[in-house]
Amino acid sequence: MSEDMKAELERLRAENEALKNKKSGQGTLSMKVSEKGALSVYGMGRFPVTLYKEQWLKLLGIAEELNKFIADNDSRLKTKD
Repeated sequence: MSEDMKAELERLRAENEALKNKKSGQGTLSMKVSEKGALSVYGMGRFPVTLYKEQWLKLLGIAEELNKFIADNDSRLKTKD
């Protein structure tokens, strides 16, 4: 293997590792508008969470109730590591 190929392989390995580390960053969320006009939130799991605008607004409207429900049921709810 030539020195150029070795250098390129090492560069690609480093780039691959950097991308893996960036992807697995905890708390990193991103958003995008889907082809159908819905809002997709990426970074919560393997697949995006996608809802239409009115669904997001409805969910945000009960944020306090969601937080209370989570607190009230903390011992029964599981976390994803």
